[in-house]
Amino acid sequence: MTIRNRIALQFSLIVASILVVFSVLIYFISATYRREEFYDRLKNKALTTVRFLIEVKEVDQKLLKIIDRNTLTALFDEKVLVFDAKNKLIYASVDDQVIHFESSLLDEVRQRKEVETFSGHNELVGLLYQHDDRNLVVLASAYDKFGESKLDNLRLTLGWGLFVGISISIGLGIFFAGQSLRPISQINEQVSTITARNLQQRLDEGNRQDEIARLAINFNTVLQRLEQAFDQQRSFVSHASHELRTPLAALKSEIQLGLRKRLTVGEYEEILTNLMSDTDRLIGLTNSLLFLARTMESSSHVLFQRVRIDDVIFVAKDELVGAKSTYRIEVDYQNIPETETETVVYGNEDLLKQVLLNLFDNACKYSSNQTAQIRISTNAQHCQISIEDQGIGMSAEDVQHIFEPFYRAQNVLEYDGFGIGLSISAKLIELHRGTLAVESQLGKGSKFTISLPHL
Repeated sequence: MTIRNRIALQFSLIVASILVVFSVLIYFISATYRREEFYDRLKNKALTTVRFLIEVKEVDQKLLKIIDRNTLTALFDEKVLVFDAKNKLIYASVDDQVIHFESSLLDEVRQRKEVETFSGHNELVGLLYQHDDRNLVVLASAYDKFGESKLDNLRLTLGWGLFVGISISIGLGIFFAGQSLRPISQINEQVSTITARNLQQRLDEGNRQDEIARLAINFNTVLQRLEQAFDQQRSFVSHASHELRTPLAALKSEIQLGLRKRLTVGEYEEILTNLMSDTDRLIGLTNSLLFLARTMESSSHVLFQRVRIDDVIFVAKDELVGAKSTYRIEVDYQNIPETETETVVYGNEDLLKQVLLNLFDNACKYSSNQTAQIRISTNAQHCQISIEDQGIGMSAEDVQHIFEPFYRAQNVLEYDGFGIGLSISAKLIELHRGTLAVESQLGKGSKFTISLPHL
């Protein structure tokens, strides 16, 4: 079942339920009012008859029967019976019918003084009338032909009203459901035209206020992310191909040079040395590409646990200084942590160490004194690590693109590197729900600041 039909059905069921309840309520109130009004008429008839019979001496039973039969208020199939204390019938308004009554009914009237019940299809009222120490029971019954006819007409009217009302509600439900879902149909048509080649296309966001407009806005946001992901993928493939082409071309040139003519042992050693250098560069680039690809995958398989970030800093420092003895890394606390947990973060120790190694290495590599200054600071929510150097720095334009894969500033082209380390570091810090910011001035140095939420 389509959503339009489901909405139309639900709308019709709601309206039909309301109409049925309303109709039943009207009919119930009308029937109750008719019954009470008719019982009142029967009571009045019974009282009038017994008073004429007992209290008015000029009226005998024959005259009273004539009055009962010819009064303007006579009811259909009307009967009035009067019984004495011994259940003897002393008056009946009809002579041509056999009178049937139950003594238990008369006893119930004497006990309750007033009874409303049915006698076949007629409605019956029983009253206890007391006069001059006489206890008389008066039974009055009749059929409310006019009232029942009105109820029949009301049932017919309500039935047709229900039929017409439900029919109209079904038609209006289908119409308004179609009108309400038309924007979704338009969105479906627009979505069906979007492919990997035209991800820049966006959906119509309408008034940007209702639920369908918010759906279009959210879908456009997803499209923008997909477009960025595709652009990053194309950029990754393009830069990776370019970076791989350079060492491969160098390898081919060295091999062609060695095969072109016979060389001396020294010349062969030089070629082999160059081949070794290009191979190392190719291996380093391949490892960097693999690591970058892994960081772009889902983080669900990464194991997170409690990590003391200051311990990771000192481990990264010792490892880097041990590998490159000319590097100097100075670590200090900007403020003393008030609690032990202010330097404890929830993360992966190996990934955090990789980030710090990359940032420490850059700070030392691009500084003439090969020195990096590390400052650890904490506040109520975050632990911050700043890595500052007095190196070559970057321009404002380079700062805007420094975290993009394979991007390298113009003033670092003479240094070894592939432009991958900072993009990997930014993604790893983002994986830890932190931020990596940079401040830099050309020729004056750079300052990278890591901010991680602590426990």
